[in-house]
Amino acid sequence: MTINEVQDNIIDEFSVFDDWMDKYNVLIEMGKELQLVDPKFKVKDYLIEGCQSKVWLYPAYNGSEVTFTADSDAIITKGIVALLIRVLSGRTPEEIINADLYFIDRIGLRQNLSPTRSNGLLSMLRQMKLYAMAYKAQGAGRGPKER
Repeated sequence: MTINEVQDNIIDEFSVFDDWMDKYNVLIEMGKELQLVDPKFKVKDYLIEGCQSKVWLYPAYNGSEVTFTADSDAIITKGIVALLIRVLSGRTPEEIINADLYFIDRIGLRQNLSPTRSNGLLSMLRQMKLYAMAYKAQGAGRGPKER
C-alpha cells in the first residue's frame, strides 16, 4: 500500500465520526495497539525534543526501509505517534522525506490539538524525516547505534 493509500484509509476511518471526542477515542485505541519501543531504547537519545509529553521514537533501517517503534507517557500522544508510524514505517528514506502528510489536516487533527500537542506532532514528524535523511545520506548504513 502506498503512503497516500494509507492516508486515505485513515481519512475514511475518521470520517465516520463527527464529534472530536469520538476521534480522540480512536486515537487512544490506536495508541493501545502501538508496537512499543524496546525499553532499552527509552533513553534520552530517542526522546523527541519539543513534545510536552515524553515520546521515544526508535528507527531501524534494514538497508532499504525504515521502521519505527515508539512509546509515550500520554495516551493521546501515543495515538498520534501511532498514526505517523502507520503511514511512514516500512518506507524507504526517500518516501519518508518526500511524504506529503495531508491526512493530518483532512481529519482535523492539527486544528483539534492543543498548541503544545500540535508542536509535539510537528516535532515527531520532523524527527522521522531527519532519521530518513540520515539513512539516505549514509546509504545502506545501520543508523543509530544500539545502546
